[in-house]
Amino acid sequence: MSAQLALPFEWPADPHDDEFLVTESNQRAVQQLEQWTSWPVAAVVITGPRKSGRSLLARIFAAKTGGQLVDDAEQQGEADIFHAWNRAQETRLPVVIVAYAAPPEWTIRLPDLRSRLAASPTVRIGAPDEALMRAVLERQFFRRGLDARPDLIEWLAKRIERTHVALLRTVDVLDEAVLESRKRLSIPLARATLTDAGLIDGLQHELAGF
Repeated sequence: MSAQLALPFEWPADPHDDEFLVTESNQRAVQQLEQWTSWPVAAVVITGPRKSGRSLLARIFAAKTGGQLVDDAEQQGEADIFHAWNRAQETRLPVVIVAYAAPPEWTIRLPDLRSRLAASPTVRIGAPDEALMRAVLERQFFRRGLDARPDLIEWLAKRIERTHVALLRTVDVLDEAVLESRKRLSIPLARATLTDAGLIDGLQHELAGF
């Protein structure tokens, strides 16, 4: 997976670090976390789309800094988040708050918490770029024991929807198709399977000569 970069944190390596693949689409978020000692407050809000690895990145960061983790913050009690934020300032060990989006996109009724989160840096993971799509596809196919050739990876990366959810759904659908058909994973099989599943527009690609 040539697209993967090492997490740049200057702490002991963790055996799960390689689970988070870094490309241009999320590299800025990683770099912002690396600079946590220069933040104005010892807290950060990590946001991003579903299946983007935001919780995984937060766990890695919290483990390496000795900080706290508040996952799915929108579902947590505001008082709990408030106390975690204050505790982080006292200990100078950061609290990582993971959410789908940053306030005010989710309503916070507690004024003191609202002002504290407004003062906290926000790190956002974006939609996957083609490099990340290739890397995720390679890893997921490898884990499932599927022989995905480079030409297939390239074909998929250019055609499926550029979201983390679509990436994982694509692998699930193709894995099932290979098991049911007992055929080798190939571009023709992928085209037919993903068209039927509504993950690509088969007619559009046919007219384009693919």
